Amino acid sequence: MVKLGCFGGQCGGGESSSSTGRGRSHTGNIKYGFNLVKGKADHPMEDYHVAKFVQIQEHELGLFAIYDGHLGHEVPSYLQKHLLAKILKEEEFWVDPRQAITKGYEKIDQAILANSSNLGRGGSTAVTAILINGQRLWVANVGDSRAVLSRGGQAIQMTIDHEPNTERSSIEDRGGFVSNLPGDVARVNGQLAVSRAFGDKSLKSHLRSDPDILDMLIDVNCDVLILASDGLWKVMSNQEAVDIARGFKDPQKAAKQLTVEALNRNSKDDISCVVVRFR
Repeated sequence: MVKLGCFGGQCGGGESSSSTGRGRSHTGNIKYGFNLVKGKADHPMEDYHVAKFVQIQEHELGLFAIYDGHLGHEVPSYLQKHLLAKILKEEEFWVDPRQAITKGYEKIDQAILANSSNLGRGGSTAVTAILINGQRLWVANVGDSRAVLSRGGQAIQMTIDHEPNTERSSIEDRGGFVSNLPGDVARVNGQLAVSRAFGDKSLKSHLRSDPDILDMLIDVNCDVLILASDGLWKVMSNQEAVDIARGFKDPQKAAKQLTVEALNRNSKDDISCVVVRFR
């Protein structure tokens, strides 16, 4: 299994069933750590991440993401390489980040669908977080990967889980249906357990890929941000995750502890987690 990881902001590939690393902002005030663990399913790792700081002109940007793939690793791998870069290339990014994020998500999904002969029939969720100059946080998501912020020790969910039951009317308006068969999980056309995703060409006419977007000013009360795939959130509440993460000054140790706790709670999915510590 080839797994790409960004160690200390540097991206590289490696053969591993887990991937871990850490880094910090150029000023050193903000630190991040990540940990990814392959689940118990009989397929290669399908979670990918981004965690790094970049300097663009006089701005410092923190770029963080989790991409949870299904039916193959090609789409999340593509997102890891291209989604955040596409958003930053949108000419209105510095004046209207929301519009740039919306456009970036849309254009990348179009590129994935146009390239399905190489990227396969699978798809991916996405949760992205862009931190501008350590002060303004822009979070977006498609699917059920989630971002949770700790503010004064209280967990604030920054994303919306896009699940078939909650978006049933949108799916049915597009000619699709929601079924709990096979199994006991609601799925689009009985196949996909999220109502928004990148890729999934065969289901795309019944799916959305536009993100929900939320921005927040990072003030002295904000201490930790967690991005994770549903391998974590299936077995842990937002507040439990925040309480665990706040117990570690080192965000890499926090990310590792979150994945260990999810495994201890019998999560069988791939588990990926990025923890950002603001102070």
